[in-house]
Amino acid sequence: MVFNSLTFIVFFIVLLGLHYAPFSWKIKKVNLLIASYIFYAAWNPVFILLLWLSTVVDFFVGRALYEQNDPVKKKLLLVVSLIGNLGMLCFFKYGGFLLDNFVDLVNLIGWDFHPAKPNIILPAGISFYTFTTLCYTIDMYRKESKPVKSLLDFSLFVTFFPHLVAGPIVRPPQLVPQFENPKSATRSQFMDGLFLLSLGLFMKVVLADSFLAPTANDVFDSKDSLLFLDAWMGVFAFSGQIFFDFAGYSTCAIGVAACLGFVLPQNFKYPYAAIGFSDFWKRWHITLSQWLRDYLYIPLGGNKNGTFQTYINLMLTMLLGGLWHGANWTFVVWGGLHGIYLAVERFFKVHNHDHHALHEKQSDQLNTHQFFSLNFLKALGTFMLINITWVFFREQDFSGAWMMLQSMFGFSHEAKAMINAIDLSKVSIITFCMLITHWLFRNTNVLTEFKKWPWWFSGFIWAFLIGMVLLSQESTSSFIYFQF
Repeated sequence: MVFNSLTFIVFFIVLLGLHYAPFSWKIKKVNLLIASYIFYAAWNPVFILLLWLSTVVDFFVGRALYEQNDPVKKKLLLVVSLIGNLGMLCFFKYGGFLLDNFVDLVNLIGWDFHPAKPNIILPAGISFYTFTTLCYTIDMYRKESKPVKSLLDFSLFVTFFPHLVAGPIVRPPQLVPQFENPKSATRSQFMDGLFLLSLGLFMKVVLADSFLAPTANDVFDSKDSLLFLDAWMGVFAFSGQIFFDFAGYSTCAIGVAACLGFVLPQNFKYPYAAIGFSDFWKRWHITLSQWLRDYLYIPLGGNKNGTFQTYINLMLTMLLGGLWHGANWTFVVWGGLHGIYLAVERFFKVHNHDHHALHEKQSDQLNTHQFFSLNFLKALGTFMLINITWVFFREQDFSGAWMMLQSMFGFSHEAKAMINAIDLSKVSIITFCMLITHWLFRNTNVLTEFKKWPWWFSGFIWAFLIGMVLLSQESTSSFIYFQF
């Protein structure tokens, strides 16, 4: 089931009726749990068994980890959880990828080996709920929070439908305490939730699917070399599409949860206004960035073991972060490029530390307009370099990525025009408006600004969002991040 479907609208209305009916809190939580399983079962009911297995194992293993004082037994319990969670993830998501690479390797050394292709179906959102349960057991091992007392509460934490399939990736302290006492939205929270749901659907249905996806698909699916302008417009289209699609899902998820009285963590903060790449990862897929930092980068040693090891840890984190997105070497390169960007940025920051005071003095001497313009240019440069990485994220193989890069930098031969004037105008206008909006809102959030506007203007904007969603072509396509 997807947010952008009539089925979900009916599902959500029924759920709201049950949630605000005069039932006990325990019955309401059971209703939410059943609704979450129904929401997930709309893809493939069989995969609910994986959710049950992961939930039950991690609930009891997590409690045992917290209570166990024997270091050896604690490590064994943690290994059980890691094998269980990562084993399922590796089999379903990376089984075919690992087999293909093994076959290529043994054939390279002269062994003629051609096994049957495994027919493995990827469960929707397995990467997200695996990371959700993993952070619980790791926290129990570290004793950073107390075990969840109720299996019902833990099950609801894992499967709560707004975040289940594509995040935000929640930590136990962020959500579990909200299940302990009856929850219902205030009038203001409910209206905020409905507005965020409307905004998220507008981002997905109108901007991502209707306006940008056709151009991005035409450009990236082309087998021919493209004109310089067409190549860049195709990449800009995908850059906007991936943002509006994924941020649209997160916005819908936060809005749906708010209508039920729950709070989910922010997952995007105008990432295309980032000044540098560390700033970008504080704004893009925030909950994944924080997960990788706390459960991978810091355990590897972070920046505590010398400069060289810091760069190694940074690169390993981003490479594995790229692989998390998909079982393809292009995703690894995407993560690697971000690792290189972050390493280069860190190198210059460290080596320019002695001149920091001088730069601060120079910055103080700049007037507001100059400072604003300089940082905007830095953000624009960051955006352009990020667009290069999106080529590897979107392309299925390196030959396609190489052809696209050649087209983008004017090295292609016999280039062909692909984008008509109307599509060129749409992509240009949306990209421009996206960048300006991100820059103007970079230090605030949409609800804060929405509430500052006069009621009539806010009402007009809200009506416009809903009207555009209703007027757009029917969009029931899955969100891009469902495949991750």
